[in-house]
Amino acid sequence: MKHLHIFVLVVLLSPVISLSACGQISKPLATADSVRIAELNAYWEVVSRTVREGDFEGYAATYHPDAVCVFTSGKNKRTAPIDEQLALWKKDFMDTKSGKTKNTVEFRFTQRVGDPTSAHETGIFYFTSADKDGKVLASGGVYFESLLVKRNGVWLALMEYQKTRASQEEWDALKKP
Repeated sequence: MKHLHIFVLVVLLSPVISLSACGQISKPLATADSVRIAELNAYWEVVSRTVREGDFEGYAATYHPDAVCVFTSGKNKRTAPIDEQLALWKKDFMDTKSGKTKNTVEFRFTQRVGDPTSAHETGIFYFTSADKDGKVLASGGVYFESLLVKRNGVWLALMEYQKTRASQEEWDALKKP
């Protein structure tokens, strides 16, 4: 009977021992969420890079053609189709590209929800604009929401919602992605 218990134990543990010996147990399998978040981290890096470099065309390409921007952080609450909003932002990109200004944007998140082809991300972005001499022209955090879709393997923003100002403390409390 004792040999039977040992035999059963060996049979039951052999797959675990084999997987452990191959190093398969210690490596977690990529989940759909981790893949999506890694892809979206890359998306936000592109957004940051295009702002930093003044790459207007690259920045515009991060939006779906039917995207809408929503602004509720100022006195004039409004929405705008992305093509209208991009036209308003274009000069800032051209000034950055020419070296007249230096602009940066960073993103930190409070919630990231989605599936392999859609995502809703909320958090704070921190934007800084300085002149060529380094004098800060504008700086601050804004709570935002973004609704994104993945089309032909590319993430695109359908909606950018700039909600309210965020304090430095609120920004500092969020972890980098």
